Amino acid sequence: MKILVPIDFSERSTKALEVADMFAELFGGMVTPFYSHLPISELDEPYALGISTKIYQKFDELEKTLLNRAKEVSQQKVSKERLTDPIVTMGNAAESIINSSEKFDYVIMSTHGRTGFSRLLLGSVAEKVLRLASTPVMVVKNDSDVKDFKKILLTTDFSENAAQAFPYAIDIAKRSGGTIDLVHVLSFEQFEEKEKDLSLRKIREERLKLLKKEYFNEIEEQVREKVVVSHDSPHEAIYNHVQKNTYNLIVMATVGRTGINYLMMGSTTANVVRHVDTAVLSINPQKN
Repeated sequence: MKILVPIDFSERSTKALEVADMFAELFGGMVTPFYSHLPISELDEPYALGISTKIYQKFDELEKTLLNRAKEVSQQKVSKERLTDPIVTMGNAAESIINSSEKFDYVIMSTHGRTGFSRLLLGSVAEKVLRLASTPVMVVKNDSDVKDFKKILLTTDFSENAAQAFPYAIDIAKRSGGTIDLVHVLSFEQFEEKEKDLSLRKIREERLKLLKKEYFNEIEEQVREKVVVSHDSPHEAIYNHVQKNTYNLIVMATVGRTGINYLMMGSTTANVVRHVDTAVLSINPQKN
């Protein structure tokens, strides 16, 4: 497994390196640090790297300095046997990450990094990568507690798109020996008043049981299914569920069924990433 980890040299961005190291250990994979540089202001760079502005006189020297800095930061967080040489690119951060990610199996990145002009704006960049990358993207925050990925929340709206996230959750659970909570949100916010009938819950529960038998037969004992009934929006329902239950990872598809009676996975995924501290693994079914 090859894991790409965008960093911006801030302390917060290195959280992704720690998580990637644990994930790589679980899968026997390798971690590649990634830095994208957009040289807008000379005055901004010494603050970021502690180096002279004369560095701008030669691109080769700049690239060498950035590579050395990326190595230095990564070696503090990733085991030597799981660390490859960094990649340094010039240009727009999100586009650079998306283009480079095509050669990798996963992207693991932090949100809310340092926001200097020429550094990776991890908040907005993470959302763009989440939405547009074909490679699965795991977004982590400083307070994300992934441990050994033992407790996984997997969401579904019963669509084929949502089901494409299932193999990723299953693979992680197999390797970690952990459990999966397969959750469907029945959000009455999406229904007209006349449709708000709790008998729908029973129907959804039966569908969830069938889904478990169809997709999770190999690890059936590790999977629990649950319908969450809420009068809130889907992402609020998931947020509230996560506050009451501890998870090390949330696995979601970025695109699901878009009918009003179903969980709209795309906007929901982005909102969940913004609000929860739990690490979120996002799968783009339209790109796979």
